[in-house]
Amino acid sequence: MTVDVDKQDRVTVITINRPKSKNAVDRETAEILSEAFKEFDKDLDSSVAILTGTGDVFCAGADLKAFSKDGKGNKISLDGDGPMGPTRLLMSKPVIAAVEGYAVAGGLELSLWCDLRVAAEDAVFGVYCRRWGVPLVDGGTIRLPRMIGMSHAMDLILTGRGVSGEEAKAMGLVNRLCLPGKALEVAMSLAQELLKFPQLCMRNDRMSAYEQWNMSLPEALLNETKLGREVIESGETKEGAARFSSGKGRHGSFEDI
Repeated sequence: MTVDVDKQDRVTVITINRPKSKNAVDRETAEILSEAFKEFDKDLDSSVAILTGTGDVFCAGADLKAFSKDGKGNKISLDGDGPMGPTRLLMSKPVIAAVEGYAVAGGLELSLWCDLRVAAEDAVFGVYCRRWGVPLVDGGTIRLPRMIGMSHAMDLILTGRGVSGEEAKAMGLVNRLCLPGKALEVAMSLAQELLKFPQLCMRNDRMSAYEQWNMSLPEALLNETKLGREVIESGETKEGAARFSSGKGRHGSFEDI
């Protein structure tokens, strides 16, 4: 299989496993990736997913060599899944990218699709497909400006240059930097942190943040309130208030939540 799925407690680790192709994604791999994330989203026993690549590369983008083979090139259609697989899906639960080495072209777009990015200090993000006339068709031209601002996005989109380390973090491409070889380990620790929180509240706040992009301010505020009421009516808020009243989590502590 070109994609490995490993469930560890309530975390699902989805790994692109095409090391000989620098984890580039062909049509079959894209389809498997998409199905893996759909299964994760339906899995009641899994609350966070991590996307990573085997070896020392996250993903080198679409497999351009596959374009010359019938039925192997990435499918580019106006509906259905994205060319790289899950990039048109909106998950109901958090996804973390664990990035080692290159996350470029479609690989960059896969990392942008994730909610958070943990990257090794020497990991490289870039629109390397600029060199070959391959367009961004997995959300790169939308998510880059929204995530890092138009000026930084244009720098990457127009020049195709790679960025890494502190520059990538300063741009907003990376949420956590780590030592080379430690991205998956740090991503797993981050996932464990997310598992500690009341899940419906976290998921609904996350969903409100995504859904507001297509709404006017009054519509977005109404949607936020509806999602918030759903949490309150579930009992999570009352239970959390009781824990706070008993002395938990004082002075900003997350140790006893």
